[in-house]
Amino acid sequence: MPAPGNHPPDREPGSAPARPTGAPREAGVPRLETVRVTAPDLQRRAALERTRSRLVLASIGFGILFTAVIGKLADATILQPLAPHRTERPIADLVEAPKNKDASLPLGRAMITDRNGEILAISLPTAALYANPREMIDPVETAHKLKAALPRLDEAEAAERLAGEKQFVYLARQITPREELAINALGIPGVYFEPSEKRRFPMGRTAAQVLGGVDVDGHGVAGVERAFEQRLSTDHDPLKLSLDVRVQAVVRDELAKAKDEFGAIGACGIVMDVHTGEVLAMVSLPDYDANNVGSTAADDRFNRAVTGMYEPGSTFKLQTAAMALDGGIANLWNEYDASRPIHIGRFTITDFEGKHRWLYLPEVLAYSSNLGAAHIAQSVGAERQRSWLRSMGMFGRVGIELPEAGQPLIPAAANWKEVVTLTVGFGHGIAVSPLHVVRGTAAIANGGVLLKPTILAQPPGAPPPEGTRIMQPGTSDTMRKLMRLVVTDGFGKSAEVPGYYPGGKTGTAEKVGGRGGYRKHANVAAFMSVFPMNAPRYAVYMMLDEPHATAATHGYATAGWVAAPAAGRVIARVGPMLGLLPDLEHEPEIKQALYIPLQPARPAAASRPIASASPAKPGPATSPAAPTAQALPASLGAAPPAPARSPARDLRHETLLLPPRPSEPAQTGGPRVAAR
Repeated sequence: MPAPGNHPPDREPGSAPARPTGAPREAGVPRLETVRVTAPDLQRRAALERTRSRLVLASIGFGILFTAVIGKLADATILQPLAPHRTERPIADLVEAPKNKDASLPLGRAMITDRNGEILAISLPTAALYANPREMIDPVETAHKLKAALPRLDEAEAAERLAGEKQFVYLARQITPREELAINALGIPGVYFEPSEKRRFPMGRTAAQVLGGVDVDGHGVAGVERAFEQRLSTDHDPLKLSLDVRVQAVVRDELAKAKDEFGAIGACGIVMDVHTGEVLAMVSLPDYDANNVGSTAADDRFNRAVTGMYEPGSTFKLQTAAMALDGGIANLWNEYDASRPIHIGRFTITDFEGKHRWLYLPEVLAYSSNLGAAHIAQSVGAERQRSWLRSMGMFGRVGIELPEAGQPLIPAAANWKEVVTLTVGFGHGIAVSPLHVVRGTAAIANGGVLLKPTILAQPPGAPPPEGTRIMQPGTSDTMRKLMRLVVTDGFGKSAEVPGYYPGGKTGTAEKVGGRGGYRKHANVAAFMSVFPMNAPRYAVYMMLDEPHATAATHGYATAGWVAAPAAGRVIARVGPMLGLLPDLEHEPEIKQALYIPLQPARPAAASRPIASASPAKPGPATSPAAPTAQALPASLGAAPPAPARSPARDLRHETLLLPPRPSEPAQTGGPRVAAR
């Protein structure tokens, strides 16, 4: 027996001896257990040990890796944060296409901006959805799934296209990123995306007719988008227009108010720099949202400023007076018979609310006398009249960079008879666009240089554009005074703006009817103005198409009542925007410099030219060598001289002493050439 406290080698310590039930302890015998371990068990145990070791090593490795990542992130974001990889840029730079972009990648259409960098048109990245029908498993099911992700999709049309035999069909264009993700999530084989872009016009209706628009493929269909198609597609620098969206918005606002107030069917407004030809605003109403050009009515797309051809009416009297003064055919002190109608053939020329007396040349413009203008035109003659108007650009397209610019309607030389000479003298019998009128008036006011209108902004520091001199500077100086006289003493009083000294001319022309005659009570009322007349900078033209009289206009729908006030409001609002503040401090000096009397005195040595189509009023004979306007004595622009015929009766001073006459017609529109 083993010694007490010792265990046999085959017994585990603490195991009790085996004995029968109820037998004394001494009867117990040692318990023996036999354990058999096979070779596979040993191999399995060894494999488990190796796996356990590998797991421990892997855990340690991952722990080290995650620790390194956490440390790197902490270092990069907290301890040593990195600088941004690029500097922030304006949105215009962000959307501009890279200069060195790979030629295989599509480049966006260039932006269009106004002269101050405001975005007028921009292309945004989109995608086009197309498919290969030969890869379609179930066209109907595919179209149904696409409809769920793209609600605007025509499911029936899509199913028909997918069932065809072509290898390429478009399903939808201008897919947004959100829609692209939704379609991608469907996992439909044979459906693909093509990078494209969507042209957007952030200003909506602002300058819609000028900008035009693009078709579904992004090609220009009208306006600047069409005129500069190649430039916008190849040169990705922004195209800067001469427009100023602030001025554009003001002109549109005032035009819309006047159009609604007088129930006109349309309206047109232009603001142009008289020294550069840059068009700062061009508005035509009704207009449209350039983003929806494809669904716009033709009348809304019609640009009245360059496409519409209208008889200019009395605004053309500025041309008649300028050609006579510049050619030495007329002087300021000449008088013209406006006391009786002119009968020529079957036509009768009359004045609208005329003075029924002889008028001095300044009075012809101030009171917008058709009879006086006709007599002046007759003294000029048909050949010189045609030559003058041709040099003013009235016989051809206006030359602005817009494809919609139309061709004026001019009588043929063979048909340019005496009646045409007389009627063209006061703006009838010839049809030009409003921009023709603006261009011609700018040349009269800027010193006598005819410029080409442009819709493109001039580069900073660029030399003044070259023009064509069409009149002597002295004639331009005199015409500026006469234009100012129309506002101070004539039918354009409602366009006056204190401190801006505008000058201009009213013009109301009857519209031509379907059979060549004129439509009564269907007029085009326009006011052509330039400001400030002491140092001309900008021309402002406002026109209403078929305005109607109201109680406030005392039954008149002529230009002085409906168009001139709108022009005055535009001048008052845009002047400060363009850096011109009203000058009231030097008002006496400016008024003195611009002064010209309604009835100028005739120098004693000057003779009076024949200035009447009817029998001449008794007086000295015409002298072809009469001094021209630029040879006038300085006194004509200084102090009010005494009138020539009646020193005791100066109508100008009478006008100043009398209270304003609200019923005074503002333009000579009315019946100009009427059948007997």
